[in-house]
Amino acid sequence: MTSLLDRFKSAPPIFDGEKADRCFDELMATPEAETLQDVLADSNAVLLLKSVFGNSPFLSRLILRHPEWLQGLLTTSPESQIAETFEDLLAQSIELDSEAALMTLLRQAKARMALLIGFADIGGVWSLFEVTDALSKLADTCLQASVRFLLREAHVAGKLKLPNIASPEDGSGLFILAMGKHGANELNYSSDIDVIVFYDGNRMPILEAADPGQFSVRLTKRLVKFMQDVTADGYVFRTDLRLRPDAGATAVAISVVAAELYYEGMGQNWERAAMIKARVAAGDQDAGAAFLKVLQPFVFRKYLDFAAIEDVHSIKRQIHSAGKHKPIAVAGHNLKLGLGGIREIEFFVQTQQLIAGGRNPCLRNPTTCGALEDLAAEGMITQTVAADMRESYIFLRTIEHRVQMLEDAQTHSLPSDSEALDHVARFSGYEETEAFGHDVLLHLRRVNEHYLDLFSQEDALSGAEGSLVFTGVDDDPDTLQTLEGLGFKRPKDVAAAIRGWHFGRIRATRSERARERLTKLIPVMLEAISKTPDPDTTFSRFRDFLAGQPAGVQLFSLFYANAELLYLITDALGMAPRLASYLAQNSSVIDALLDADFLVTLPTKEDLIEELRGRLLGHKDFEDALDRARRWGKDHEFRIGLQVLRGIAESNLAGAAYAGLADAFIQELTPVAQADVVRQHGTVANSSFAVIGMGKLGARELTATSDLDLILVSDTLDDSIESDGSKPIDTSRYFTRVAQRTISALSAPTAEGSLYEVDMMLRPAGNAGPIATKLGYFERYYHEDAWTWELMALTRARVIFAGGDLQSKIESVRQDVLCRSRDICKLAQDVAEMRERIFKEKGTDDPWDIKQVRGGIVDLEFLCQFLQLAHAHDHPKILNPNTADAFQEMARVGVLEKETVASLLEANTVLQTLSQITRIAVAGCFKPEEAGLSLGALLAKSVGVDRFELVEPKLVEMQSLILEHFDVHVGQPAQGLNKPS
Repeated sequence: MTSLLDRFKSAPPIFDGEKADRCFDELMATPEAETLQDVLADSNAVLLLKSVFGNSPFLSRLILRHPEWLQGLLTTSPESQIAETFEDLLAQSIELDSEAALMTLLRQAKARMALLIGFADIGGVWSLFEVTDALSKLADTCLQASVRFLLREAHVAGKLKLPNIASPEDGSGLFILAMGKHGANELNYSSDIDVIVFYDGNRMPILEAADPGQFSVRLTKRLVKFMQDVTADGYVFRTDLRLRPDAGATAVAISVVAAELYYEGMGQNWERAAMIKARVAAGDQDAGAAFLKVLQPFVFRKYLDFAAIEDVHSIKRQIHSAGKHKPIAVAGHNLKLGLGGIREIEFFVQTQQLIAGGRNPCLRNPTTCGALEDLAAEGMITQTVAADMRESYIFLRTIEHRVQMLEDAQTHSLPSDSEALDHVARFSGYEETEAFGHDVLLHLRRVNEHYLDLFSQEDALSGAEGSLVFTGVDDDPDTLQTLEGLGFKRPKDVAAAIRGWHFGRIRATRSERARERLTKLIPVMLEAISKTPDPDTTFSRFRDFLAGQPAGVQLFSLFYANAELLYLITDALGMAPRLASYLAQNSSVIDALLDADFLVTLPTKEDLIEELRGRLLGHKDFEDALDRARRWGKDHEFRIGLQVLRGIAESNLAGAAYAGLADAFIQELTPVAQADVVRQHGTVANSSFAVIGMGKLGARELTATSDLDLILVSDTLDDSIESDGSKPIDTSRYFTRVAQRTISALSAPTAEGSLYEVDMMLRPAGNAGPIATKLGYFERYYHEDAWTWELMALTRARVIFAGGDLQSKIESVRQDVLCRSRDICKLAQDVAEMRERIFKEKGTDDPWDIKQVRGGIVDLEFLCQFLQLAHAHDHPKILNPNTADAFQEMARVGVLEKETVASLLEANTVLQTLSQITRIAVAGCFKPEEAGLSLGALLAKSVGVDRFELVEPKLVEMQSLILEHFDVHVGQPAQGLNKPS
């Protein structure tokens, strides 16, 4: 074939004439100049060299560093030089005995070929396709040489027993797939190479004691070092291994068995698109061909449903908005990733190949322009569109090469600086930058027009402005910008998490259909999260929530069809970490959210009892009843919390709502517990059993995390009789069994979790007393032996379940005990001393420990209970278990001034409100500095202040007020200074 100079057509205009002359003079001053006299007598040679010197600093340095190469490069056929260089590389790779020698050989070959290919490109000797093919084959040969060296070295060291040492890759079981532009033989001038290293352990002739995986990983790491480490001779190719299956979680070399399982179960559509261009670049060709054959059904699926097609179309969907997305331009425009760029042409082709290539093998061409011709031939696009896209592809790739030839930089953007843009225009063959810009805009706009036409029937996935791309292994810069615009302060974390979902790293996204649904949902989800005050925190909790879901298809479809539900969930997650954790562990609650009444009103206690009774109908056994109750209860506990956080239910109603739920459990599970005892031991004639709620339960002030304080009471006509079942037992043991079973029904953990912690410390005699207290002992104890603190606790007692007339008997005892006349000073002294003992044990100066801090809920309750014990003799109606109701009755009968009660009720509302919300939202102690914007805003609103910073001063004000009243009514009487009237 003729030489490069003989085929020279033209050279680009010189941008920097002075530099061109200076570099040419430097060349002529080299010792090699004498041998170049004949070459430089050719005017085309001078024209080519001066064009290079005046345009490409990188190529200029290569020429001046290696002037001895010019004679051969310019006077012989470029094809023959490439063939000879590649042949020498492969031959020498199995003869060299050091990796340093190989690295030098590779780098010098790369530099010589870079200069040769640059000359052939700039001088118009080769077409774009010949240039990219030569670059791709150069990468192949460097990889092949490296693999040969490494395999031969392993053979000599006795780690492998290769069948053919002259061609060590054959039969090695190790191969390298070229991906992307490399795989399609479309490598650009300064491209890195995307490769995946695979090994077939069954083919690899490795010693039995050795591990094929470890061997392949070590080989791959050395291979990458050979290719991309920078030495005095430069580097060969930057090498990217991140297109391998789930690159963030796998080794750098993958077994074919693991890869097949991954692609079959977890492979994404963008990976299918990448595999269209895959080919064996180096290593065992037979093993590689067998693997690619296995992958064909994954890459080209014969049948695609609507969801799969939607997902294909969503691989790189752009959501454009005026002023938000960089418009098509010349200066600074990214020729690869920008609007109308090379990526849009590639994507235009690949999406159609993915959709139709499974049914039509004619649409599987790995090259971009070849695929365009096939699409036109098959009638999927018009000949005009194919011709337009091909012409623009060649134009844009050529300009891309010129940009990269300036400094061998892996860049795709035109310069923003006008002088630098002039430089690129000249190097691209334009005398005028205006004409260059005109043509650039023409091609970008035409590509973008055809690209958008392909998706003209697609619905926008979101109202978000900008690009939302989470495919591949790299962060998309436009996507990060979009996320920042949505309010995310850590957009890289968000992008990484979403890519992890697409890789199937959580259960909810392990199915292909789930990942397809997820693609469509993500923009909607991100928009919903962005509406919360702290999107990063909300996203983090949504991530944890999603990680707890057992499956994703139905959930993602539900969210996409019901945006209101998605917004509801994100609101809850943004506000309440405890609910976020609850959601993550209880995915079934999502179904309950779809109930039309779920967020309308809180159900009454009667409604809850009726509903739970229906759920328990037909239960198989005791354990089945508990599981049913727990599933039902979780939904309703979540419902109360969510309604409070959303402001649908007032927080001061939450205590009664939680108590009503507990009442329903007690009323419906106690008979179940009794029935379980009856099955073994029968019944006890003329007997009854009761459950008394104490503390917050009795007062109907229960919170989301409260224990149940209970007293269990039995009553029999004759204690000497036994039960009448197959295994009769005495009445004492019988009701102990009933009590134990009742406690288990409320507290025992099952597969569905547990309901409550049950505390029996308030029963007569505490832990020393029987678990089931007989009515007679109950009455005698409170009349004769109860301490003042036990009488105080009795003011909050409320019978929740009782058989026969036991409720009226217990209430009669309670009234008789609490309405006795008392020494108020002695009572006040007991209450004050008890408060001091509690404070010494549990006291704090943290105002957010709303229960124990001075002036907190304990002081308010003690004040109320003291006043009830002091004045119930004269005013029995003040014996209401609920603190607020009791205070209101005290105002009505004159025990307290109305103004005093009004201030106490305000303080009670503030304390109860903050306690309820923080217990719903936060697991453990509430720390204001960790509240987050959403929760902080709710707390402020709930107590009537403008911002969260004002909540604590309001809380402290209320605590001071309570403490003041406590000191007046309890502290001073305890010192004998004053008696309440």
